[in-house]
Amino acid sequence: MIRATFAAVALAAGVFAFGAVVLAEDKPKEVKLVGSLVCGKCQLKDSTKCNNVLQVKEGDKLVNYVLADAGAKEPYHEGVCGGDKVEGVTVTGVVTEKDGKKTIKPSKVELKK
Repeated sequence: MIRATFAAVALAAGVFAFGAVVLAEDKPKEVKLVGSLVCGKCQLKDSTKCNNVLQVKEGDKLVNYVLADAGAKEPYHEGVCGGDKVEGVTVTGVVTEKDGKKTIKPSKVELKK
C-alpha cells in the first residue's frame, strides 16, 4: 500500500515538473522593435478606425507591426493622427502573425527624446 501511494505521488510530481518545463518553453518571447509610428487609418488607409502601426526597416523592406493597444486613446497616438509620424519609437512586446499581418502586444512604448 505504501509503495503504491509513493509511486502515485512520484508519478504526479513528474507530470507536474514536465508540465512546468513545457509551459516555460511555450511562453512567448518579448522583442524590441525600433521604427516610425504612424496611424493605420490616416497614414496607411488600411483600417476603418485610428490605430497605431510601427513601421520597421528590415533589410530593404518596410514592415508594418499593428500595435494591439487602445488605439486612438493612447497618449502617443496624438502625434500620428492626421497623417503625421513619429520617428525613433521603440516598442517592446510580443509579436504574432496572422494572415500575413504582424501584430505586437506592447508592454512598453518609448518615444525618442
